Amino acid sequence: MHPALSVIFFTVVSGCGYGLLFLLGVLVAVDPRAFARGEGLFVLAAASVLACAGLVSSTLHLGKPLRAWRAFSQWRSSWLSREGVAALATFVPALGLAAAWLGHAHGAWTRACALLLGVLAGVTVFCTARIYTSLKTIPAWHNRYVLPGYVLFALLGGAAWFATIDAFGGGREAFLRAHIGLLVALLGAWTAVLKRAYWLHIDAAPAPATIASAIGLPDAGAVRAVEAPHTEANYLTREMGFALARKHSARLRGIALVLFALVPLATAAVALFAAPTAAAIATLVGALAISAGSFVERWLFFAEARHVVMLYYPSVSGTAASP
Repeated sequence: MHPALSVIFFTVVSGCGYGLLFLLGVLVAVDPRAFARGEGLFVLAAASVLACAGLVSSTLHLGKPLRAWRAFSQWRSSWLSREGVAALATFVPALGLAAAWLGHAHGAWTRACALLLGVLAGVTVFCTARIYTSLKTIPAWHNRYVLPGYVLFALLGGAAWFATIDAFGGGREAFLRAHIGLLVALLGAWTAVLKRAYWLHIDAAPAPATIASAIGLPDAGAVRAVEAPHTEANYLTREMGFALARKHSARLRGIALVLFALVPLATAAVALFAAPTAAAIATLVGALAISAGSFVERWLFFAEARHVVMLYYPSVSGTAASP
């Protein structure tokens, strides 16, 4: 699949924002006094900006961005529509939580808004993942690894930037905040294990169809195309015929693992024993590495995916497996 920058930016940045909103909601629901008013509002604003930036960028991939509002009308059957509804609904409890802090409230209202914020943020990431896992025509997405992968990357990005904000703010009152660096390291390791399993799966999984079965002759033996369906490039070849050599794929996988798993592990160890200023800088480096690694991983997620329609274009899809 063609790795469109707008969709990559959307899934990474909005995922990070909603992951941060989820962690914020959980922490405040457990302890409404976990944040001072100013600090809580800053974290909420930062997460909301990330979420909004991702949502806005997603419209850039549309042929007519001004018609994006129509996507909300198909929520009964479309995961993309459900994602949009959940994404916007998340800002309702976010505003309620902001109002509670501005009004110096710390009671049931704050807990309720925080809990609903965490739930809706989680639902939004779930719906985003289901957009891809529901596509049976793309085997690299229609498997059991994609959904937990999206959730883990959202939590990893959110935790990394939460740790960075917390390190520069100097807050360590709550248990989670005191151990947020450890959480980032554990999430990075867990994500690396799952992503490695995903790559092994898509490399070893047999093709769901062949050229023979695609034309309705599954027992015809070796079948080859005499001519391509079209004489010129078209939407299918542009969007679904992206080719990535295996050697480049392996190199980019290694880079992604180093950035979102190994570097944060090292910076978390430094932050654990370093002075506050050095610890804050190390935490920031880890967050930047995780974001960069997430972009590489998400680029691969699209670039390595193959739509079965490319069976009709062997001259295009065949280059994808070139060494």
